[in-house]
Amino acid sequence: MNPYFSEVNKKFGFGCMRLPMKDGEVDVQEFNSMVDTFLENGFNYFDTAHGYLGGKSETALRECLTGRYSRDKYILTDKLTNFFFKKQEDIRPFFESQLAACGVDYFDFYLMHAQNAENFAFFKKCRAYETALELKEEGKFKHFGISFHDTADVLEQILTEYPQIEVVQIQFNYIDYEDPAVQSRRCLQVCKKFGKPVIVMEPVKGGNLANLPEDAKAVLDELKGGSPASYAIRFAADFDGIMMVISGMSDMAQMEDNISAMKDFKSLSEVELAAIDKVREIFISKNMIPCTSCRYCTADCPKQILIPDLFACLNAKKVFNNWNTDYYYSNVYTTRNGKASDCIKCGKCEHSCPQHLQIRELLVSVAEEFDKS
Repeated sequence: MNPYFSEVNKKFGFGCMRLPMKDGEVDVQEFNSMVDTFLENGFNYFDTAHGYLGGKSETALRECLTGRYSRDKYILTDKLTNFFFKKQEDIRPFFESQLAACGVDYFDFYLMHAQNAENFAFFKKCRAYETALELKEEGKFKHFGISFHDTADVLEQILTEYPQIEVVQIQFNYIDYEDPAVQSRRCLQVCKKFGKPVIVMEPVKGGNLANLPEDAKAVLDELKGGSPASYAIRFAADFDGIMMVISGMSDMAQMEDNISAMKDFKSLSEVELAAIDKVREIFISKNMIPCTSCRYCTADCPKQILIPDLFACLNAKKVFNNWNTDYYYSNVYTTRNGKASDCIKCGKCEHSCPQHLQIRELLVSVAEEFDKS
């Protein structure tokens, strides 16, 4: 790890996008226990954004972390997201509202969120980078960075134009390593070229690499060395240049499993790497939709289609082929929200998708499977 970030303990962070929920609200009791366990085991990095859980992630952190522990006990990262400002003048008030929501006087890291070619152009138009760097100079946050979802060429452009960037957050896991859309390996290479430490998001690909198809899971079970999620996290953490691996954890069992993999970290053996290669082949052969359920696509959908949930139904149908998927599609996800066949193909969802999925075409496939009548 870059010694400049020596305040960060170890290489494992708590992503607060998928927190424990109860009756539509963050389960404070469970989250308190998870925060305590995380810190007690020597980890201290927490990641959030205003859009996570509809704003509830930041306030839950105030209640369960920043309101209960002194400021030197944790590292807190927040982000500037394009949905929450229209012009440069909006940025400072929004930033101050984030500090208040989180209950802190400063952030340790502040990232320009979900940067791609389109978002980068908007951020430049609004002078968002310049405004954020002014806030940094004023001591409002310590380290300046970006979270990134685009090609390696776009990443190189951003790092060339803004050498002040100190850290880059990218999606990185063993499925996306050579994926032509995500380009995890190539993006890591660009970061190394520019000397930028990397924060990994989606190491378990939105839970997809924790809940493997049975034939893929059997490959890892034979190793008797940990859960599927633990292999995914260890894979991501084992590359030169990786400063931090963030995992979104929604219950204590997930946290304990992740901690067991990262507290006394061990590199993957050749046998384990070979098993992961085999799992990758099986996973890809299923032709599953590589959705991570970030839910960015649902924000502006005029038909209020629960796109990630409908994709999950189709994935489950391909793998398990049981009646439960039809039931959930018809009786849970489309009773108050649009069906796949309701899509008007406006394309707003595709502009927001970090995975660059052809959502409109994929919804046609979902409709063909579930909206037959």
